[in-house]
Amino acid sequence: MKKLLLSVLASSLFCSSLYAAELAPLQSDTEPDRTDWTQLDSKYGALPKVDSKLKIGGVSKTLTNEYWRSLGEGYQNAAKKYGFTVAYQAAANEDDQLGQLSIAETLISQGFNGLLVSPQTDINLEPALESANGKNIPVVNVNDAVMPNARYYVGNVQKDNGVRVAKWFIQHYPQGGKVAVIEGQPGVYAAGQRTRGFKETL
Repeated sequence: MKKLLLSVLASSLFCSSLYAAELAPLQSDTEPDRTDWTQLDSKYGALPKVDSKLKIGGVSKTLTNEYWRSLGEGYQNAAKKYGFTVAYQAAANEDDQLGQLSIAETLISQGFNGLLVSPQTDINLEPALESANGKNIPVVNVNDAVMPNARYYVGNVQKDNGVRVAKWFIQHYPQGGKVAVIEGQPGVYAAGQRTRGFKETL
Protein backbone atom coordinates (compact mmCIF):
# COMPACT_ATOMS: atom_id res chain seq x y z
CA MET A 1 0.00 0.00 0.00
CA LYS A 2 2.79 2.43 0.93
CA LYS A 3 4.68 1.78 -2.31
CA LEU A 4 1.47 2.03 -4.29
CA LEU A 5 0.59 5.41 -2.80
CA LEU A 6 4.10 6.73 -3.30
CA SER A 7 4.19 5.53 -6.90
CA VAL A 8 0.89 7.17 -7.72
CA LEU A 9 1.83 10.36 -5.95
CA ALA A 10 5.27 10.52 -7.60
CA SER A 11 3.70 9.93 -11.00
CA SER A 12 1.12 12.61 -10.38
CA LEU A 13 3.73 15.13 -9.26
CA PHE A 14 5.71 14.64 -12.45
CA CYS A 15 2.84 14.17 -14.87
CA SER A 16 -0.06 16.28 -13.56
CA SER A 17 0.21 18.68 -16.48
CA LEU A 18 -0.44 15.82 -18.89
CA TYR A 19 -3.94 15.37 -17.50
CA ALA A 20 -5.14 18.94 -17.68
CA ALA A 21 -7.93 18.05 -20.12
CA GLU A 22 -11.44 17.48 -18.81
CA LEU A 23 -11.93 13.95 -17.54
CA ALA A 24 -15.03 11.80 -17.49
CA PRO A 25 -16.36 11.29 -13.94
CA LEU A 26 -14.28 8.72 -12.08
CA GLN A 27 -15.88 5.33 -11.47
CA SER A 28 -13.18 3.59 -9.46
CA ASP A 29 -14.55 0.06 -9.80
CA THR A 30 -14.78 0.09 -13.60
CA GLU A 31 -11.98 2.38 -14.79
CA PRO A 32 -10.36 0.76 -17.86
CA ASP A 33 -6.87 1.87 -16.82
CA ARG A 34 -6.90 0.36 -13.31
CA THR A 35 -3.52 -1.11 -12.40
CA ASP A 36 -3.06 -3.88 -9.85
CA TRP A 37 -0.48 -2.79 -7.28
CA THR A 38 1.61 -5.89 -7.99
CA GLN A 39 2.15 -4.64 -11.57
CA LEU A 40 3.27 -1.08 -10.77
CA ASP A 41 7.01 -1.65 -11.24
CA SER A 42 6.62 -3.67 -14.44
CA LYS A 43 4.19 -1.16 -15.94
CA TYR A 44 5.66 2.15 -14.76
CA GLY A 45 9.21 1.35 -13.72
CA ALA A 46 10.89 1.70 -10.35
CA LEU A 47 9.80 4.37 -7.88
CA PRO A 48 11.69 7.58 -8.66
CA LYS A 49 13.96 9.13 -6.04
CA VAL A 50 11.87 11.16 -3.63
CA ASP A 51 12.83 14.79 -3.06
CA SER A 52 13.43 15.43 0.64
CA LYS A 53 11.61 18.77 0.27
CA LEU A 54 8.38 16.95 -0.57
CA LYS A 55 5.54 17.82 1.83
CA ILE A 56 2.47 15.63 1.56
CA GLY A 57 -0.78 16.29 3.39
CA GLY A 58 -2.92 13.32 4.38
CA VAL A 59 -6.60 14.10 4.95
CA SER A 60 -8.51 11.28 6.59
CA LYS A 61 -12.13 10.65 7.51
CA THR A 62 -11.50 10.26 11.23
CA LEU A 63 -9.01 8.80 13.69
CA THR A 64 -11.71 7.06 15.71
CA ASN A 65 -11.62 4.15 13.24
CA GLU A 66 -8.68 1.72 13.32
CA TYR A 67 -8.53 1.47 9.53
CA TRP A 68 -7.89 5.19 9.10
CA ARG A 69 -5.35 5.23 11.95
CA SER A 70 -3.48 2.37 10.21
CA LEU A 71 -3.52 4.26 6.92
CA GLY A 72 -1.92 7.24 8.64
CA GLU A 73 0.75 5.02 10.16
CA GLY A 74 1.51 3.72 6.67
CA TYR A 75 1.94 7.28 5.39
CA GLN A 76 4.27 8.12 8.28
CA ASN A 77 6.32 4.95 7.80
CA ALA A 78 6.76 5.70 4.09
CA ALA A 79 7.76 9.30 4.83
CA LYS A 80 10.36 8.12 7.32
CA LYS A 81 11.72 5.48 4.94
CA TYR A 82 12.01 7.80 1.94
CA GLY A 83 12.90 10.99 3.80
CA PHE A 84 10.05 13.41 3.15
CA THR A 85 7.41 15.16 5.27
CA VAL A 86 3.86 13.93 5.86
CA ALA A 87 1.19 15.67 7.91
CA TYR A 88 -1.75 13.36 8.58
CA GLN A 89 -4.93 14.97 9.90
CA ALA A 90 -8.53 13.91 10.25
CA ALA A 91 -11.93 15.32 10.98
CA ALA A 92 -13.36 14.95 14.49
CA ASN A 93 -15.78 12.25 13.31
CA GLU A 94 -17.18 10.75 10.09
CA ASP A 95 -19.97 13.34 9.97
CA ASP A 96 -17.67 16.38 10.15
CA GLN A 97 -17.60 17.16 6.44
CA LEU A 98 -16.87 20.86 6.88
CA GLY A 99 -14.08 20.09 9.34
CA GLN A 100 -12.48 17.76 6.82
CA LEU A 101 -12.79 20.37 4.07
CA SER A 102 -11.17 22.96 6.34
CA ILE A 103 -8.21 20.61 6.97
CA ALA A 104 -7.68 20.09 3.23
CA GLU A 105 -7.90 23.81 2.46
CA THR A 106 -5.47 24.64 5.28
CA LEU A 107 -2.89 22.16 3.97
CA ILE A 108 -3.18 23.72 0.51
CA SER A 109 -2.67 27.21 1.93
CA GLN A 110 0.38 25.98 3.90
CA GLY A 111 2.19 25.05 0.70
CA PHE A 112 2.01 21.25 0.70
CA ASN A 113 3.16 19.69 -2.59
CA GLY A 114 0.44 17.06 -2.76
CA LEU A 115 -2.59 15.71 -0.94
CA LEU A 116 -3.71 12.18 -0.16
CA VAL A 117 -7.41 12.52 0.65
CA SER A 118 -10.00 10.04 1.89
CA PRO A 119 -13.21 12.06 1.52
CA GLN A 120 -16.18 11.52 3.82
CA THR A 121 -18.55 11.76 0.85
CA ASP A 122 -18.09 11.87 -2.89
CA ILE A 123 -18.49 15.67 -2.95
CA ASN A 124 -17.46 17.26 0.35
CA LEU A 125 -13.82 17.84 -0.70
CA GLU A 126 -14.61 19.05 -4.23
CA PRO A 127 -13.87 22.72 -3.34
CA ALA A 128 -10.42 21.74 -2.05
CA LEU A 129 -9.81 19.62 -5.16
CA GLU A 130 -10.64 22.61 -7.38
CA SER A 131 -8.36 24.85 -5.33
CA ALA A 132 -5.50 22.33 -5.49
CA ASN A 133 -5.96 21.86 -9.24
CA GLY A 134 -5.78 25.64 -9.68
CA LYS A 135 -2.39 25.62 -7.93
CA ASN A 136 -1.12 22.50 -9.75
CA ILE A 137 -1.09 20.52 -6.50
CA PRO A 138 -1.79 16.86 -7.25
CA VAL A 139 -4.55 15.22 -5.23
CA VAL A 140 -4.82 11.45 -4.88
CA ASN A 141 -8.23 10.14 -3.79
CA VAL A 142 -7.37 7.28 -1.42
CA ASN A 143 -10.09 4.70 -0.99
CA ASP A 144 -13.71 4.73 0.04
CA ALA A 145 -15.63 7.78 -1.18
CA VAL A 146 -14.79 8.66 -4.78
CA MET A 147 -14.66 12.27 -5.98
CA PRO A 148 -16.03 12.22 -9.55
CA ASN A 149 -13.45 14.80 -10.70
CA ALA A 150 -10.43 13.12 -9.10
CA ARG A 151 -7.59 12.52 -11.54
CA TYR A 152 -5.94 9.83 -9.40
CA TYR A 153 -7.47 7.12 -7.25
CA VAL A 154 -5.90 4.43 -5.08
CA GLY A 155 -8.14 1.79 -3.58
CA ASN A 156 -9.79 -1.54 -3.98
CA VAL A 157 -12.78 -2.53 -6.08
CA GLN A 158 -15.56 -1.63 -3.66
CA LYS A 159 -18.26 -3.77 -5.25
CA ASP A 160 -16.00 -6.80 -4.87
CA ASN A 161 -15.95 -6.23 -1.09
CA GLY A 162 -19.71 -6.76 -1.02
CA VAL A 163 -19.45 -9.78 -3.31
CA ARG A 164 -16.87 -11.42 -1.02
CA VAL A 165 -18.97 -10.87 2.10
CA ALA A 166 -22.04 -12.33 0.37
CA LYS A 167 -20.04 -15.39 -0.69
CA TRP A 168 -18.92 -15.84 2.93
CA PHE A 169 -22.57 -15.85 4.07
CA ILE A 170 -23.53 -18.28 1.31
CA GLN A 171 -20.71 -20.63 2.30
CA HIS A 172 -21.39 -20.48 6.05
CA TYR A 173 -25.20 -20.34 5.90
CA PRO A 174 -26.16 -22.50 2.92
CA GLN A 175 -29.73 -22.83 4.16
CA GLY A 176 -30.18 -19.07 4.10
CA GLY A 177 -31.54 -16.85 6.83
CA LYS A 178 -32.26 -13.21 7.56
CA VAL A 179 -29.59 -10.59 6.95
CA ALA A 180 -29.81 -6.88 7.70
CA VAL A 181 -27.69 -4.58 5.55
CA ILE A 182 -26.65 -1.35 7.24
CA GLU A 183 -25.18 0.90 4.58
CA GLY A 184 -22.72 3.64 5.40
CA GLN A 185 -23.19 7.36 4.90
CA PRO A 186 -25.61 8.19 2.06
CA GLY A 187 -24.00 9.56 -1.08
CA VAL A 188 -20.74 7.63 -0.72
CA TYR A 189 -19.80 5.67 -3.84
CA ALA A 190 -18.03 2.91 -1.92
CA ALA A 191 -20.92 2.26 0.45
CA GLY A 192 -23.36 2.00 -2.44
CA GLN A 193 -21.07 -0.30 -4.41
CA ARG A 194 -20.46 -2.63 -1.46
CA THR A 195 -24.19 -2.86 -0.79
CA ARG A 196 -24.93 -3.49 -4.47
CA GLY A 197 -22.31 -6.25 -4.70
CA PHE A 198 -23.68 -7.92 -1.57
CA LYS A 199 -27.34 -7.81 -2.60
CA GLU A 200 -26.73 -8.86 -6.21
CA THR A 201 -24.60 -11.83 -5.13
CA LEU A 202 -27.18 -13.03 -2.60
